[in-house]
Amino acid sequence: MSKTRLRRKTALGSAGVLVTATLIAGAVSAPVASAGPAAGSGNGRTSEARGVALAAQRAAEAGIDWQDCPADWGLAKPIQCGWVTVPVDYAAPNGKKIKLAVDRALSTGSRADYQGALVYNPGGPGGSGMRFPTRVTTKNPLWTKVSNAYDFIGFDPRGVGHSAPISCVDPQEFVKAPKLDPVPRSEADKRVQRKLAAEYADGCYDRSGAMLPHMTTPNTARDLDVIRAALGERKLNYLGVSYGTYLGAVYGTLFPGHVRRMIVDSVVNPDRDNIWYQANLEQDIAFEGRWKDWQDWVAANDAAFHLGNTRAKVQKQWLKLRAKAEKHPLGGVVGPAELISFFQSAPYYDSSWVPVATVFSKYVAGDTQALVDAAAPDLSDTAGNISAENGNAVYTAVECADAKWPTSWQKWDRDNTRLHRDYPFMTWANAWMNLPCATWPVRQQTPLEVKTGKGLPPVLIVQSKRDAATPYQGAVSLHQRFKGSRLITERDAGSHGVTGLVNPCVNDRVDSYLLTGEVDARDVTCAPHATPKP
Repeated sequence: MSKTRLRRKTALGSAGVLVTATLIAGAVSAPVASAGPAAGSGNGRTSEARGVALAAQRAAEAGIDWQDCPADWGLAKPIQCGWVTVPVDYAAPNGKKIKLAVDRALSTGSRADYQGALVYNPGGPGGSGMRFPTRVTTKNPLWTKVSNAYDFIGFDPRGVGHSAPISCVDPQEFVKAPKLDPVPRSEADKRVQRKLAAEYADGCYDRSGAMLPHMTTPNTARDLDVIRAALGERKLNYLGVSYGTYLGAVYGTLFPGHVRRMIVDSVVNPDRDNIWYQANLEQDIAFEGRWKDWQDWVAANDAAFHLGNTRAKVQKQWLKLRAKAEKHPLGGVVGPAELISFFQSAPYYDSSWVPVATVFSKYVAGDTQALVDAAAPDLSDTAGNISAENGNAVYTAVECADAKWPTSWQKWDRDNTRLHRDYPFMTWANAWMNLPCATWPVRQQTPLEVKTGKGLPPVLIVQSKRDAATPYQGAVSLHQRFKGSRLITERDAGSHGVTGLVNPCVNDRVDSYLLTGEVDARDVTCAPHATPKP
């Protein structure tokens, strides 16, 4: 769309509906997801391919000037921070450049143990990986063997946090609450939401227009290759969770010969037809299933929570709470949108099952303040570059730029009305969060065809069977596309981010792969990790 188009100033305030950009995320705030000829291929004879090769060469020569991290970054010694310079547009590598923030914790083993750097992406799009090195400094027992052999490397992807952050709305406005109830009661409600979504898209252009055409997964994959070169690594060792799996899939397609070891955990379906409109519809179905799993668990533990001894009774309590918050927002700030932002962490992560049920139980017992404290927006989350607003902006920018989205409101309305009938928990909230893509102000790309390329080693794929944010079919699809890969399935489980859980069947294979490169002769199905206890 032309830059001379008339643009409305963003007016997203307390009436806005954006919930939280966490639906593809591997690291969300609650305990606490690309291109053909236009965007090019990292390994083809395109201008982008030549650009990334030149940027990587320059990065290899410059290296990274590692220093103590800035005090306000919250990353204490011995973690070190630095910068890697990349072009905004890989087709013009001598043009405008940005700096990407990176950090590291050095390996804890001997020189003989050392195997290089392990680079991490937690998901999003919009998630920061800068906390990854703390797995070493806090001596996380799940990563002791691997940190003995690898430097742990985190980074803020382009547009995120300290890496040329983008914005779509004033952060102070973004956190205002309560927002509109995501479930529309009339056509008038839908018109308001459509207007807000269009204004949000315009706000992205007003505040970050120069970056928007370049906020794509293939460009982030190219950035990843420049980071590899800056680290002095001939090949990349990579761990990606949630959206980070799609980043890994695109990297593995563009740079198959640059991969040494790659683990993808909780996998986005990389099928071109799935990116990204269909992916969000599939989430709506999967979230409903995992929401019911959590309700069944709450009912089975009624002696602890007193929310009902059947799923139907727990659901009745939820609907009662939702209706009350719609009529009179709790504490003046927690309406249905804020409730969904808080409660969605239960279908996301088993680690949230007890905390969410406990707060819900306290509310039913008469303690409203506990729920307000848990679900109200963090009004301090507006300072600096790391904010909910920035994460939401990057989520929107990447998903809207990666692929062509439907522009017909009739299609959005028809698809989401149909899904809402059977899968009401997340459907409309998800729809409004993504609707800015229907009026996106810059050209949308065609997703890359993810496939095996020359030199790609076996990739380890890890997935729980009932994952809500990245449904199981995504792991199957990537497994079929990456020949020689191995799939580890955690059956009867649905927590997002399997490699962070205690399950020796998974943990031992992750260690073995990263330490030896070996994979099982065939795919493996593991028993589930331990169910949370009240």
